[in-house]
Amino acid sequence: MNQAKLIKIEPIEDHRGYFARSFCENELNAHGIDFSVKQANIAFNKSAGTLRGMHFQLPPYAEDKIVTCTSGALYDVIIDLNRESSTFGQWYGVNLTSENCLSLYVPKGFAHGYLTLLNDTSIHYMVTEKYTPTHESGVRWDDPAFSIDWPETVSKIISDKDNKWTNFSLETDGV
Repeated sequence: MNQAKLIKIEPIEDHRGYFARSFCENELNAHGIDFSVKQANIAFNKSAGTLRGMHFQLPPYAEDKIVTCTSGALYDVIIDLNRESSTFGQWYGVNLTSENCLSLYVPKGFAHGYLTLLNDTSIHYMVTEKYTPTHESGVRWDDPAFSIDWPETVSKIISDKDNKWTNFSLETDGV
C-alpha cells in the first residue's frame, strides 16, 4: 500500500519570482509513487473558514491525489481508511500555502478534506481516476472516531452534503 507523502516543490528563484515543476512523473516514480493523471481540478474558496471534506471514491474508482495550494492558505487533512494499513483510522494535517511550496500526496483509501485559513484560497489537485458520482463517499469532518484537531476559526462554512456524511465505525467500516 502507498503511504501519504509531503512533496516539497523546489523553486528556482530570481528577481521576478520563481519557477517550479509541480509534477514530474520520473521524480514521483523515484519515490515509489506511480501517478497517472486522469483529471485535474481547481477549487476556489471565497472565505476563510470554508471546510470541504472528508471525501473519497470507492473502488474500482478509488483515486490518488496530489493537492497544492496555489493562493491563500489551508489546513489539509487526510484519514487512512484502509483496513489493512498499520495507520488505519489515523489522521494527518498540514498547512499548505501558496508560499511554502508543499504539496500532499493522498493515496487511494484515504479520505481528504481541508479548511481554508485565508480568504480567496485556491487549490489545485490532480487525480488518478475520473470523478464517478456513483462511487463518491465521505465521512464527517467532526466524526468522533477520528477527533481531528481542526484550527480554530470564527465560523466554518460547510456544504449540506458534507454535513450529512455519516460517522465511521472503526470496527466495521473501511475501504
